[in-house]
Formats: sequence, structure tokens, C-alpha cells
Amino acid sequence: MSGTISKPTTRDLFLMALTAIIWASAFVAIKAVVVETGPLWLAAWRVAIGFVILLPYAIWRGFIWPQNSRMWLFICVTSLFNVVLPFFLISWAEQTIDAGVTSLLMGTGPFLALFGSHIFTSDDKLTVPKLIAVLLGFAGVLTIVGGDAISGLGGQTVWAQLAAVGGALCYTVAGLMVRRINIPPIRLGCLVFGTGMIMLIGAALVFDGAPNIQLSSTVILALLYLGVFPTAIGQILRFTLIKRVGYAAFALALNIIPVIGVGLGALLLGEVITARTFVALALVLSGLFIARMGTPKT
Repeated sequence: MSGTISKPTTRDLFLMALTAIIWASAFVAIKAVVVETGPLWLAAWRVAIGFVILLPYAIWRGFIWPQNSRMWLFICVTSLFNVVLPFFLISWAEQTIDAGVTSLLMGTGPFLALFGSHIFTSDDKLTVPKLIAVLLGFAGVLTIVGGDAISGLGGQTVWAQLAAVGGALCYTVAGLMVRRINIPPIRLGCLVFGTGMIMLIGAALVFDGAPNIQLSSTVILALLYLGVFPTAIGQILRFTLIKRVGYAAFALALNIIPVIGVGLGALLLGEVITARTFVALALVLSGLFIARMGTPKT
């Protein structure tokens, strides 16, 4: 296990919120890009851009290569579950289900993280405050997406819904793996992106053929944004925070995403923010505050 976790500080909570904001914005960009690229090439492009962004820093600081085949296996599995599968699954799901349903299903992530951390780690165990925090966070997700998302479950889009849950499960597996790899976050991210890029480009060439390079300017800008912010910067924040506060605490930030998504909709699309949004935000933030009491201080 790489290091021990500590109680989230105010700075950690700010970085968790920042990560949630960046990831929430990704759903808008994915909607804009996936129509022209398809989900597989979308995942490949964004990972490739993230790899190019991190590569100069990794070269400057010096690569820290895995020391044995076991650690290489950890890198490959982390890459598969941290970028390859979830990037594809979420992009594929968003072709047919709306943001509310996606947010609700991704809200299962903290539950998965809570129990996964309890089973597979020695210092991130299930506590009453953590359980309360997860329940409050999920209540916030339910509040913001409303009954329409719940009634939208099942039906003809059930496979897309299962894909979204699969994405959340993949993030849980990867989050538990990250703490077992003793490599600094940016250089770890570069290795994960590099191996993921190889997997995704290979899969895209086999299943989808050559990529569409006649992309509109809007799609190119959205793709660059995806590669730089939600992929490169977002994943570095993810790795850093998981190592510092544990995956169970970090995953609670996922509950902020639907709230931030509503805020971005109001800012960018002129949508109305209702009182329900503020109630959801209060529930999610209360959960994050209570989570601090459920994590030991080192």
C-alpha cells in the first residue's frame, strides 16, 4: 500500500470540488464530440491528448518505471479500469440516455467505493460517518435529478444504463488499485495514459477502422478540452487525492457532479436553477463534511 490516508483538509475538499466541476463539464463536451467520432475513437483521442500533455513533465522529472512484472500488471489493470473501459462505456451510454439518468447511475460510485475500500484496504474502513455521508450524497443526487430519472430506468435503454453503472464500477476498481502503485501522480498518470492509448487505438482500429479526421471546429475544441481538463488535469487530481484521503472519501466528490451540471446548464444554456438545486447542494456538502469525521487523522 502506498502511504496512509489522512482526514480531508479544507484544501482537499476544494480540490475534490474542483475535480467534480471539471468532470461535470466533461458530459457536455462528450455530447458534442461523440456524434462525429463515435465512443471508441472519442476515448482514444482524449487519452492520447492527455498523454501528450503529461509526457513533457514525466520526461523532465524522469520516468519511474515499474520494477517488476507484478507492478506492470497493476499499471495495465489500472489503465484498463481507469480510462479505457469507463471512457468508452460512459461515451457509449450518453448516446442514448440523458444526463439526469447518467448522473443518478454514476451516483452509485461512492457506494461501490465505500464497500470496496472496506474490503480491500487496511486503513479505509467502513464507519458510521462514512455511511451517513454516502447516503446524504446519494440523496442529493436523487434530489437534483428528480423522479424523472428514476422513472426512466429500465426500458429500451437498459444496456446504456448498465454501461453507465459499469463505468462507475470501473472507476472503483481503478481507485483501489492506485494506492497500490508507489509512483508520483503525474508520472503515474503518464504511464496509465500511455498504456491506455495503446489499448484504445488498437481497439478502435480493429472495430471502427480509421478515425474520422473531418471534424468540425466545435468538435475539435471540445475534444481538446476533454483531453486537457477532464482527462489530464482531472485524472492527476484524482490520483493525488486518492493517495491522500483514500478512495471512499474522494468518491463522495462524484455526488457534486449533478449539482454542478445543473449550474453549468444555467450558466451556459440559460436553464433555471430551482430550490431543489440548493437542497441537493446542501445534502452533498453535508455528506462531505461528515466524511471528514469518518477518516482517521495521521
